[in-house]
Amino acid sequence: MDHLGNESGSGPGETPGAGIVHIVDDDEPVRDSLKALLEAFSFDVRDFSSCREFLDRYDGNPQGCLVLDLHMPVMSGLEFLERHRGDLHGMPVIMVSGRGDSATFARAKEAGVVAVLEKPFDEDQLIDMLNGLMPAAA
Repeated sequence: MDHLGNESGSGPGETPGAGIVHIVDDDEPVRDSLKALLEAFSFDVRDFSSCREFLDRYDGNPQGCLVLDLHMPVMSGLEFLERHRGDLHGMPVIMVSGRGDSATFARAKEAGVVAVLEKPFDEDQLIDMLNGLMPAAA
């Protein structure tokens, strides 16, 4: 795992704050598994099979977090961020990748990614990150 920022989180199982976790991953079994995991920790989750689907359905509300796969057909997660970062209105982004290199991770940092998790990643670490990044409940 390669951290790109400092995140402080509460422990797994604690109730997260307000907001939605948006998952963008073209691999349906991975997406479904991640969605089930996050919902088990009481996160409100929306999942998308592509960056285009996310853009078409995203309401512009930056309260939440985006979990974005790096390698996808048509538009990679990194290409998406480099083209559309402003459309996220400051929403934090965690990038996940089955493969990557230091140059790619440096580009991800420049594009505003708070962390890169290499698959398979530690689920508790993802939960801790999300708890730290989600807005406080009202």
